[in-house]
Amino acid sequence: MGPNSDPIDPALRARLLQEVRTPWRGLRRGLWLALAASGAVGLATMAMRAASGAEVASADLLIQIGALGLFGSLLWLDRNRAGS
Repeated sequence: MGPNSDPIDPALRARLLQEVRTPWRGLRRGLWLALAASGAVGLATMAMRAASGAEVASADLLIQIGALGLFGSLLWLDRNRAGS
């Protein structure tokens, strides 16, 4: 009896091979989504403060824009791709 004497279900094998290629993908995408949402909420809060006439520090605004752009692009780059 060799190591391949007990074949596994092809669907399970494909799913396991995909997990080997992209480990922790679900957790990683959840983290990118949470961080992008945090940047969006911060940016919306600052936009509302600016609209009400309050002063908003430009450095803080740039941090929120950068966070939204960075984590949004990481979420986009970590998407499902056809053929992979």
